[in-house]
Amino acid sequence: MTKKYRFKTQPYKHQLTALEENWHKREYAYFMEMGTGKSKVLIDNSAVLYDKGFIDSALIIAPKGVYKNWSELEIPKHLPEHIPHKTVAWAPNPNKQQKEDLISLFENTEDLVFFVMNIEALSTKKGCSFAEKFLTSKTTLFAIDESTTIKNNSAQRTKSAIKLSLLAKYRRILTGSPVTKSPLDLYSQCAFLNEDLLGFSSYYAYRNHFAILQKRSIATHSFQQIVGYRNLDELKDILKHFSYRVLKQDCIDLPDKIYSTRSVELTLEQKRIYKELKDYAMAELEDFETVTTSSVITQILRLQQVLCGFTRSDAGGIITIPNNRVTELMSILEETEGKCIIWAHYQYDIRSLVAQIAKVYGEDSVASYYGETPPDERQGIVTRFQNSESPLRFFVGQPRTGGFGLTLTAASTVIYYSNSYDLEIRLQSEDRAHRIGQTNKVTYIDLCAAKTIDEKIVKSLRAKINIATQILGEDYKNWLV
Repeated sequence: MTKKYRFKTQPYKHQLTALEENWHKREYAYFMEMGTGKSKVLIDNSAVLYDKGFIDSALIIAPKGVYKNWSELEIPKHLPEHIPHKTVAWAPNPNKQQKEDLISLFENTEDLVFFVMNIEALSTKKGCSFAEKFLTSKTTLFAIDESTTIKNNSAQRTKSAIKLSLLAKYRRILTGSPVTKSPLDLYSQCAFLNEDLLGFSSYYAYRNHFAILQKRSIATHSFQQIVGYRNLDELKDILKHFSYRVLKQDCIDLPDKIYSTRSVELTLEQKRIYKELKDYAMAELEDFETVTTSSVITQILRLQQVLCGFTRSDAGGIITIPNNRVTELMSILEETEGKCIIWAHYQYDIRSLVAQIAKVYGEDSVASYYGETPPDERQGIVTRFQNSESPLRFFVGQPRTGGFGLTLTAASTVIYYSNSYDLEIRLQSEDRAHRIGQTNKVTYIDLCAAKTIDEKIVKSLRAKINIATQILGEDYKNWLV
């Protein structure tokens, strides 16, 4: 049915397969690796169901750093042109315009209505009440993007998601890594779709069947400890009936390089400091008789440091600013399979990232490669990273130091925590993973704060524009407004 559909962007073969298999099913799981385009499949699925008269709306729940990507990027990019639509993003403390947008969700129109919320909202009474009101007033496809956010069956947002799912006509979950730590992660994700899909009456019945338990005692307290898993082939067979699994390596028509952006929301403190610093930079530059490229780039770097969560005091010390950037990075790592390169422009960030990753994944899982890395240790880091048997999974580097000459083809995911303004450094660092020896497609992810110099830097680098040269030919104010 969907092969002749009027798509806005033509699907790859694996996307069409996913759509053909599930578009009409009440519940389905897209277990599609990051970079394979699961967002497009869901949007096309919503469009087909709308055209058939089966739904009039879609509620999409995603992590805080992702949910606005749906409303601002994915839906405008992929929703077929012939479909009238309205898209509204959740705002917990809405301004006047946002209030009007939220109210408009309940207007009687012919539009396919997309309502996008962050998963954290389901931990609040306000967010749950609004989602319930939306679901009871519409015929809805309800989807959880990065569904591992509801893997904890005792979390409030998981309980809320499962309860609300009963109000939706169609349900979908999307994730590239459905099992992040154990097969037990699947239970609540599948329960959101339908509590009967796995064939167990409760989480504990499911756990007892697939986990190997041993009784342990500490003082007067006894408990069941998981020491292993069993019956996993049976679990795979169960999942096949309501899920589609695809890895990048299986997608022969995907481009060799896949680019995506993850939005990072600024904290109130960051917004305040960023505005003050931007106003100061404009005033300082306007006092110069001649504005040079160097002086503008200096101001850009200062603003970028604030976006990364730190700034320097007049005395030269580093002041940490509360931020969401590390949190968003860790969310991406949880979704990512295999080895990963993380590029960061500032040494302060590299040290902070290594400490956070080591805390979650263990000391042996991460290594840094930057100016302070002893020369006699550098080759050993690369060798361990390239060794598939090594526990070293995360390579955190500074592009100016590690972006030239190294072979890091063990990774098929590259994350830019922050970017240099230098186009050559960006291109060289991209090619550490994408070179001879790479057998997979490579996904490049830029962390980006909306309406800041982050956006302008990423846009210029992806368009292969040298920022230093561009600044000379433009009004410098365009970069700092």
